[in-house]
Amino acid sequence: MAKSSDVDLRNPAFLDLIGPDARLERIWTGGLWCEGPVWLHDEQALLWSDIPNQRVMRWRQAAVVDVWMEPSHFANGHTIDREGRVISCEHGARAVTRREKDGTFTTLADAYEGKRLNSPNDVVVKSDGTIWFTDPPYGILSDYEGYKAESEIGGNYVFRLDPETGALSIVARDLDKPNGLAFSPDERTLYIADTGFSHTPGGPHHIRAYDVVDGECLSNSRVFAVIEPGGPDGFRVDKSGNVFASAWDGIQVFAPSSEMLGKILVPEKTANCAFGGADGKRLFITASKSLYAIDVKTTPAGWPS
Repeated sequence: MAKSSDVDLRNPAFLDLIGPDARLERIWTGGLWCEGPVWLHDEQALLWSDIPNQRVMRWRQAAVVDVWMEPSHFANGHTIDREGRVISCEHGARAVTRREKDGTFTTLADAYEGKRLNSPNDVVVKSDGTIWFTDPPYGILSDYEGYKAESEIGGNYVFRLDPETGALSIVARDLDKPNGLAFSPDERTLYIADTGFSHTPGGPHHIRAYDVVDGECLSNSRVFAVIEPGGPDGFRVDKSGNVFASAWDGIQVFAPSSEMLGKILVPEKTANCAFGGADGKRLFITASKSLYAIDVKTTPAGWPS
């Protein structure tokens, strides 16, 4: 089904990203909580997680939807590495995994200094091949998105993993519940969502920005944008450094200066988004029970040339 999207224009520059006649389309529904979309260039297909239903779904260009993986170990966020392999955050396994080209899975990280991770949530791969991921407790708080358990590492951190050496290090400790994350186009800034408000009244519901130092460490932590209503979950950055952030009313778009340019209003609580399509100019949006899509005028940072 298709409907005219309610594009909330805050700055005329938003029209350079989203056309005034852009239409929002619901292209699938039937999930419990849809999350973690990622575009597969080789297959021209989108993967996303239906976390409580323990499955990863796949949408293809011919509007064919099927189950890509089941059970999914309560998989949440996904990304693609430099070789086109799918990297996933699995709440159930409390691990970051990689799907090899032959269909087998490799566990890349499931513990830090001998203690199990909480429940890896979202993940991004830097141009040098290193893997950066968040590890909040959402998969161990109950049996809805994982398996209820006590935290072994005693905190909610952001990690950097070198898949060649296996070295795992904490790069951020100052977030309540770290969630989505993405690099700026030049990779000099890492944005990380903090959704501490989900279980703490008055808790953080913002995106923080950090300077990336020597490609390995983070410094100069500051609030980039406060997201309301609700708070941020997953988000993406386009080629110009604009941040497309999920919120309870849709996708809120911010310039690199932190100015809100506008919103794509979605009729369900929005969890995440990903650019895709043949030219990268289609924004897929996971929102509560459904998958939406809208054509845009921009492409994501790092889109293949």
